[in-house]
Amino acid sequence: MNENKNKSTFLRFTHQDVELKERVRKYAGFFNLDQYVIQHTLFSGKKSDVISREVFERGDAVVLIPYDPVLDQVVLIEQFRPGALRAGDTPWMLEFIAGMFEEGEQPVDVAIREAKEEANLDIDENNVIKVMKYLSSPGGMSEAIYLYLATVDSRNVSGVYGLEEEGEDILVHVVKRTQALALLSQGKIANAATVIGLQWLALNYKSIQKK
Repeated sequence: MNENKNKSTFLRFTHQDVELKERVRKYAGFFNLDQYVIQHTLFSGKKSDVISREVFERGDAVVLIPYDPVLDQVVLIEQFRPGALRAGDTPWMLEFIAGMFEEGEQPVDVAIREAKEEANLDIDENNVIKVMKYLSSPGGMSEAIYLYLATVDSRNVSGVYGLEEEGEDILVHVVKRTQALALLSQGKIANAATVIGLQWLALNYKSIQKK
């Protein structure tokens, strides 16, 4: 094996190196579960065995970091999350604004819509900055997260919002960026997208303030 070649060549494979032999829907509901039967190229150049994996299909989502560069504050929301019942200290989570795509929507449209629904924030598209796109848990989930930042005026931002028909009960918090990072270091913020967003903001807030 050429060890030096392996060290210098990254992500050499593409979709063409995977054969999707079968995809079967095993469950259809608010979210879906599909079974993938696949075979792919190995690093040795050979083919893998045919393997079967279940993939959780929940669609893609947008996460928005509302940041006030003048007051150096972020807007966080707090809401109940059933997925945190087993693993978390509390099933109420501190998060950034987030939402799923609807038919025909662009990521920025989702960010603007969710900001209004979840925190009563009116976002100007010109103040929205793309941060990154990442896969939340690609070992078993197809979801892609589109992470954005929007500069906002955080004065007089407060209240409880959310869509009643969707069972949402969302409390809005405005905190200093440093306080949000302190909550993160204390383990009070455990939502992955919010962790990533705060860490990105910690590295980039000065450039946002200059703009």
